[in-house]
Amino acid sequence: MSDSNFGPPPGNSHNDDSGAPKRPGAATLPPTRRPLVTALVVTAVLLVVIALAAQFWTEVLWYQSVGFAGVFTTQLVTKILLGLVGGLLTAAMVWSSIHFAYRNRPIYAPSPETQAMDHYRELVEPMRRTATVAAPLAVGLFAGLSAATQWDTFLLWRNGSPFGTTDPEFKLDIGFFVFDLPWINFVVAFLTMILVIGFITAAFTHYLYGGIVAGSKMRSTQAARVHLSVIAAVLVLVRAVAFWIDRYNLATAESTKITGIQYTESHAIIPTKGILAVAAVMCAIMFLTTIWTRSWRLPLVGVAVLAVLVVAVGGIYPALVQSLKVRPSEKSLEVTYIQRNIDATRAAYGLSGITPDPYDTKTVAAPGQLRGDAATVPGIRLIDPNIVSPTFKQLEASKGYYQFADVLDVDRYQIDGKSQDTVIAARELDLNGVPDAQRNWLNDHTVYTHGYGVVAAKGNTREPDGRPTFIESQIGTTGALGKYQPRIYFGESSPEYSVVGGNKQEFDYPDPNGTGQISYTYAGTGGVQLDAIKRLAYAVKYREVNFLLSDAVTNDSRVLDHRTPRERVQRVAPWLTLDGNAYPAVVDGRVQWILDGYTTSASYPYSENTTLDTATEDAVTSTRTAVRAVQAGQVNYVRNSVKATVDAYDGTVTLYQWDEQDPVLKAWMSIFPGTVKPLSDIKGSLMAHLRYPEDLFKVQRKLLEKYHDTQASSFYGGQNFWRVPDDPTQPADALMQPPYYLSLAMPDQSKPAFSLTSTFMPTGDRNVLSGFLAVDGDAGSQTGKKSPDYGKLRLLETTGGTVNGPGQVYNDMRTSTVTSNDASLGRQLTLAQFISTTSSTGASVIFGNQLTLPVGGGLLYVQPIYVQARSTGSGTYPRLSAVAVAFGDKIAWAGSLDAALNDLFGGSSGAQAGDTGTTPTPAPVPGGTPTPTPSGTATPPPAGSADSAALSKALKDAQAAYVQGEAALRKGDFAAYGQAQAELKDALQRAVDASPQGKATAKP
Repeated sequence: MSDSNFGPPPGNSHNDDSGAPKRPGAATLPPTRRPLVTALVVTAVLLVVIALAAQFWTEVLWYQSVGFAGVFTTQLVTKILLGLVGGLLTAAMVWSSIHFAYRNRPIYAPSPETQAMDHYRELVEPMRRTATVAAPLAVGLFAGLSAATQWDTFLLWRNGSPFGTTDPEFKLDIGFFVFDLPWINFVVAFLTMILVIGFITAAFTHYLYGGIVAGSKMRSTQAARVHLSVIAAVLVLVRAVAFWIDRYNLATAESTKITGIQYTESHAIIPTKGILAVAAVMCAIMFLTTIWTRSWRLPLVGVAVLAVLVVAVGGIYPALVQSLKVRPSEKSLEVTYIQRNIDATRAAYGLSGITPDPYDTKTVAAPGQLRGDAATVPGIRLIDPNIVSPTFKQLEASKGYYQFADVLDVDRYQIDGKSQDTVIAARELDLNGVPDAQRNWLNDHTVYTHGYGVVAAKGNTREPDGRPTFIESQIGTTGALGKYQPRIYFGESSPEYSVVGGNKQEFDYPDPNGTGQISYTYAGTGGVQLDAIKRLAYAVKYREVNFLLSDAVTNDSRVLDHRTPRERVQRVAPWLTLDGNAYPAVVDGRVQWILDGYTTSASYPYSENTTLDTATEDAVTSTRTAVRAVQAGQVNYVRNSVKATVDAYDGTVTLYQWDEQDPVLKAWMSIFPGTVKPLSDIKGSLMAHLRYPEDLFKVQRKLLEKYHDTQASSFYGGQNFWRVPDDPTQPADALMQPPYYLSLAMPDQSKPAFSLTSTFMPTGDRNVLSGFLAVDGDAGSQTGKKSPDYGKLRLLETTGGTVNGPGQVYNDMRTSTVTSNDASLGRQLTLAQFISTTSSTGASVIFGNQLTLPVGGGLLYVQPIYVQARSTGSGTYPRLSAVAVAFGDKIAWAGSLDAALNDLFGGSSGAQAGDTGTTPTPAPVPGGTPTPTPSGTATPPPAGSADSAALSKALKDAQAAYVQGEAALRKGDFAAYGQAQAELKDALQRAVDASPQGKATAKP
């Protein structure tokens, strides 16, 4: 069939270029020109092009400034390549379907059956040539954009390597499922889409131009039959491949019980998938027979048989196997596959080496019971990083334009030669705190450009008035962290962009003398160095003409943008899933933001799927903004493969290889060579501040709710499943208790280690503890080498007396009728009376992090209690006022942890917390009767053995300070109460100096 056999309809022989008919003799009028419209369209197009060019160029400049230009170009080239290949394949299929169907259109004599389509052909003809080109391009564009999104899947397929472990069903390396199978699935799905679009396009074109006639009897030309049957045959062949590949996809399929292949899949579905693949190949052959048979009968029979097989063999048969064979004997038949799931899940989430250790929990507190845990007790962290942010802001922000994160971070530093758990935060810039009269573009982007310094406090002590014990605080002073570059140009709250450098004087910090401000000019290498052309590009990008007009922006200036640590790391390593919290550390004289990066996959066979944002959500991520849940969808494999740092002064991003065995990380390091530095490059000074990531721990504890049980037979019943407790301090229900950082020694450890801890309860309504989980989070301080114990998970399973759960202990504490023996509290009150009396003054009583520690042969609860005065005026911030403790069914509380523990354990705990600096009560002699000295009192000297005048005055001053403190407490004036406590401590110390012993046990 040729084009000459298909002429235009009668009466349409005189057409203009648009295809519209012209009347004979009609005058030809020139087209109306609209120069204004044309100019506006051209201008709009130019503006869009300029905006896109500016955006693209500034992206290139940014990646060049951080030294990761290769990441940008690799992504771009891969996306363009995939987009072109996918788009061209799709466009070619659509164009060839239209072109072949049109060129082979038949010529029919006019008949009622063909006359109906003549009208539509007349409508289509004027735009046919345009549509023949535009339709393929449009469909190809969308297909190309879809293909470009698979750049990471493609690169992993090209660069993946074996895991060295095979799956138990197909005996294939795990790397096939993780690296190869996702790309094969995409290719099969993409080819299916192309062929379906091509088939529909070809069928429509043949129908439009008469190749297919739908009348009383469907008939088609030989060209149409051949064309459609070839496309259909290829489509069915692709579906045959899909049936075969689906066998492997079953290894990651979810069911109601587990992820992966089970008995029915192994014995019914996998064989039937093979049968369907063979049937599809036969069906494809039947489609090709139409070339010779000139009939659709065989293809239609093939499709019908294939459809019946899909329903009967692919659906009904597996359902019968499941209901008639598996369900009556499910436990015995499924135990093998459940064990596969257990083993794979524990391997994929790094849980292979952990098994529950029986812990015979004691529930009776006895004197001296903590003597064996004397090294752990001083590491109990009382300062709650989730509560003291307002305290830091009130005492250390200095001005309203400084801020701290609403959740602070826990780290450790060497103080006086000893490792000290600290609560630390960066003093960042807050433009919202700048007075409105000073808010303008110049101030927002060239004057207020950076924060200043970090603030750190000891985690286990507090001042007499309840404030944290700061080791790094005031601006302009040198604290325990030594000298360092304090300016925070890159932080979690940095402005969108700042223009710095040149001769421009930026605000640095308030003058300590109160006479104004100290100015500073940025001298770092961060950001992009500007020139005239780059200023124009950034003016277009940020739609800000001041880049061109302001004298504060010169060719010597630098523009700092994309400034938050998470954003910078995510841009240079888009293949990483990032932890929800970046934390600051002072390392080698610089403030470094440290961030954990994870490599993940959703294709690890038989491993349980986990939704990361659900697994990492808890009471902190739900109620604070500084810490967020991980947003990465479902995964079933995760490794903490990368430690990343961002320099707070110049924004330098450094990625370090942390897991040297992870095949996924090795693939990405092959894709982006030189971007990830080896573990050996990590200096000891940085290693000392690396910690076990919180979000990975949350995911692991979520899996351990079920997968602590390693026996398939008991796992099937689920009787031993656990759950993570809800946080009892939160008013909302179903907010999981967050894990806590603190230093402790587990029963098999000889000394405390910086750890991350959590607890478990049995499923159901019982509020009792069933397990305690801790991971060694101390990476050591050796260059290029992790501590051997880093990352070791230890799980205790309670087997002794019943230990109350967090909710029960919290309720018992709030309603406790136990009276404290601590004289520093001023009055003999029960804990319930202390809460009600304090609340009656308008103050708020805030319970801090409820820590659980395996000490004394049981589980000890420690919960700091904060008091915050009514919010009128300044100075209203949480102060640590008391500590409540629980062991078994016994509860005690006092103004200090030392005093509370001594009360809890019959007068002497046998260990010293050291949170008030007092001398601990002597431990009782074994077998003897304990003789405790009441805390808060001074041991009086023998009469006449000291300077009686000085001693008398000191005691009178102490009595007066005590009375003043009690009066301040009743009024809710905690500032005055703190001052009175300081005077009481001074008076008692003077009494100590006046006594002949030269010392006394005293507690303010």
